Amino acid sequence: MTSGLHNWNDSIIAEFRANNGTVTQNGFGRRLILVHHIGAKSGQERVAPVAAIRPDDDTWLIAASKAGAPDNPSWYHNLRAHPDVQIETPDDGVVSVRAEVLEGSDRDEAWARFIKLSPAFAGYQEKTTRIIPIVALRRV
Repeated sequence: MTSGLHNWNDSIIAEFRANNGTVTQNGFGRRLILVHHIGAKSGQERVAPVAAIRPDDDTWLIAASKAGAPDNPSWYHNLRAHPDVQIETPDDGVVSVRAEVLEGSDRDEAWARFIKLSPAFAGYQEKTTRIIPIVALRRV
């Protein structure tokens, strides 16, 4: 992770925690969660701020967009290796969840929600040849 991205993530995480889940930077508001994930190779816990959609009380959807980069974000690989993690949410505090990568029509329906949330997601898909994965984080 580059130093600039690390610093940006740290400032988002700090604002999230200081304001009970509200982040004014980039107009995020209360649409972020903090995903605690375990490094697939290192085994170290990391935290990533990620935009989330909550389709029901027990599920958070996150998109591994990485702003349209050619590769998936490290948190995506880490969740595949270690799917049982915790998230920090604006409304429910710390929640234990299990990560599941959505496929087929489930993925496509979730992706449509992200494009509706922000047209920037459509731009991310246009910038890359990979299909951007969607992960469902389900309360355990």
